[in-house]
Amino acid sequence: MSTSSGSDDGEVWLVRHGETEWSRSGRHTSTTDLPLLPDGEEVARGLGERLEGRSFGLVLTSPRQRARRTAELAGFPDAEVDEDLAEWAYGDYEGITTDQIRETVPGWTVWDGPCPNGETAAQVGERLDRVIARLEAADGPSLVFAHGHSLRVLTARWLGLPPRDGRLFRLGTATVSVLAHERESPVVLRWNS
Repeated sequence: MSTSSGSDDGEVWLVRHGETEWSRSGRHTSTTDLPLLPDGEEVARGLGERLEGRSFGLVLTSPRQRARRTAELAGFPDAEVDEDLAEWAYGDYEGITTDQIRETVPGWTVWDGPCPNGETAAQVGERLDRVIARLEAADGPSLVFAHGHSLRVLTARWLGLPPRDGRLFRLGTATVSVLAHERESPVVLRWNS
């Protein structure tokens, strides 16, 4: 990966998928393969204008249809599916909100868990470390289409932080963020734009 200041060779562009019914209502969505809402599709098409004219050496997407469809609508129908980009597996908390979970587990957060029958932050971090290794080996800038929590963990790991520090990076639907290097240091170049 390029470590020179001012070069975009090693940039990693992150795109969170467009809005779904569950992302709109705050329900934890991992394995449930929901489609984009019509508004989510429209915004995903708009992402294409923001990415147009850029060349990427590697384009990856989560296997979930909401990420794959966002990639397609943004102009990247041939994005390579990478299972490691799937959203955090919420287990028994799939389809419910944090407020609902906190009715029985006061103060619960996904970052500190647990997610019964789901993944821990460390497990999600292990998956995304593999993605980062692929991104670092890519020729030129990379583009990744994925999910709120998984992209936040990827960012924490990019910066050398523990997976749970993904909590520090709020990320909206259909947003573009850019990770890069400034000399030897991994940095966030743009976030949640």
